Amino acid sequence: MSAAPGSKGKVLLAYSGGLDTSCILAWLIDQGFEVLAYMANVGQEEDFDAAREKALKVGASKVFIEDLRRELVEELVIPTIQANAVYETVYLLGTSVARPVIARSQVAIAQREGCTHVSHGCTGKGNDQVRFELAYYALAPKLQVIAPWRIPEFYQRFPGRNALLAYAAEKEIPVSQTPSKPWSTDENLFHISYEAGILENPNVTPPKDMWKLTVDPEDAPNTPERITITFKAGKPVRVTNEADNTDLTDPLDLFLYLNTVARRNGVGRIDIVENRFIGIKSRGCYETPGGTILRAAHIDLEGLVLDREVRAYRDEHITPVFGKMMYNGLYFSPEGDLLTKMVPLTQTNVNGSVRVKLYKGCLSIEGRWSDSETLYDMEQSSMDVQGDFEPTDSDGFIRIQSIRLKKWGEKFQKN
Repeated sequence: MSAAPGSKGKVLLAYSGGLDTSCILAWLIDQGFEVLAYMANVGQEEDFDAAREKALKVGASKVFIEDLRRELVEELVIPTIQANAVYETVYLLGTSVARPVIARSQVAIAQREGCTHVSHGCTGKGNDQVRFELAYYALAPKLQVIAPWRIPEFYQRFPGRNALLAYAAEKEIPVSQTPSKPWSTDENLFHISYEAGILENPNVTPPKDMWKLTVDPEDAPNTPERITITFKAGKPVRVTNEADNTDLTDPLDLFLYLNTVARRNGVGRIDIVENRFIGIKSRGCYETPGGTILRAAHIDLEGLVLDREVRAYRDEHITPVFGKMMYNGLYFSPEGDLLTKMVPLTQTNVNGSVRVKLYKGCLSIEGRWSDSETLYDMEQSSMDVQGDFEPTDSDGFIRIQSIRLKKWGEKFQKN
């Protein structure tokens, strides 16, 4: 028997418009909650108007659709690029970087609307449940969280898709007639991920039609495409492409363009097995088109303009920790606050431009320059010009460096 709607309080549900969260919406109403639906526009390809109508039809009292694309790029994507952050050396954190802005907006709406609870449709085995809930608790410690896929009453009632479909039919929930693909996806303007289903076998080659964003590298144009990216304090401030007369300076616009140019050249695919925060290994396939270009160009420019010891310290003490912090959902934490404040301090001198060539799934750097930074001195670096470097100074440098090595080598001579 269903409880009276609203008798248990008001809950804001992170809603996708899909089968799972539509059934969760109806189930929460059955449990006695007034349900408000919340959708975040983070650049995914979605019919938001249709999703709004569906949520209202299922029973949501209100629907909120928030455009978070700009703050995602400016507050999360660009700082992650500045930090050169990845997880386990390869994953560009595409899902992870979107979660803080989604959770922050959900909490803000929940507080404004007087909600007692927030809810989500994350599975009990994945990272996202951790990312969302740690953000909820950090931003609004008194808000209560409902995670249906960890509630036995829910997951025992709905052990699979057929049970959800039967419930949807009972509740007259509209269900898409398109066949379910044998994998799950999560998309934002930074990337798209593919996991589960047939991909759970790590030795299964992803089918060609799985990849949604990028053209197959083998089918990409036979002519290379060249762009130039300009950075100021480690942030991309301009992208140009003479071939199609592109010249963009707005952060969101230039990032969306980098996605476009990378997609048509097949750039940004990876297929990996990673270690989830919760302790389970997971196979994931990712497309991160614009982010792949931007990170490669940023790393290259740092070689030209960043002090050696600053770069070494950042690479050892900030980059890997930042990546792990983002992956584990600890952006809203003491360490997250510290790291996000430290990154800009390493980027003051990252000013200049990088020329990038894109060709059949690959990118290469063809040149770089800076009009303001002078750490690189062509004359000093030249093997043909002595400049103001005195070669004999290297004698003393080598002698000092060799003191400990000579002592280490002596013990072998004695033996």
